[in-house]
Amino acid sequence: MKLSAQLFVLSLAATLVVAMTFVMYSFAYPLKYEYFILNSSAQYNVEPSLIASIINSESSFKKDAVSSKGAVGLMQVMPSTASMVAKQLKISEYDLFNEETNIKIGTYYLSTLLSYFNNLEVAICAYNAGPSRVKSWLKNDEYSIDGKTLLNIPYKETQNYLKSVLKNIKFYQNRFN
Repeated sequence: MKLSAQLFVLSLAATLVVAMTFVMYSFAYPLKYEYFILNSSAQYNVEPSLIASIINSESSFKKDAVSSKGAVGLMQVMPSTASMVAKQLKISEYDLFNEETNIKIGTYYLSTLLSYFNNLEVAICAYNAGPSRVKSWLKNDEYSIDGKTLLNIPYKETQNYLKSVLKNIKFYQNRFN
């Protein structure tokens, strides 16, 4: 066999190994809670890659996570936020440790932030730092010159959170698209 034919066969074999590894990885390690993410995504018009990225950044997909500030579950929903959202969704009883409920409430809340701020990055910051705090940042010319976007984020935690979510969105876009 000629050298060029051997190189072609080796190249094809390497490509097949990579493709098979990707397929095996996808089936062996399915995205946790994918059904609930896709369902809430469709219901509240939020990209599934954003929901998965928020879950990853908030709880690393640990359904029983509780933050030092009291945020609960996969999407680290504050109980006061959950109560407000549950009233809006007409949910009388809920458990934030239930994966489906947590994703539903967290996604609905995220959709309201996206609608209110009309800016992905600002909405992500509001999910982390709270909408009232972000509204005050938008009114401060030290952080925003147009009242709609943030040039500077005063909290290091929120800066890091935004970077993490945006980086993870790219990873999950490949998963969902």
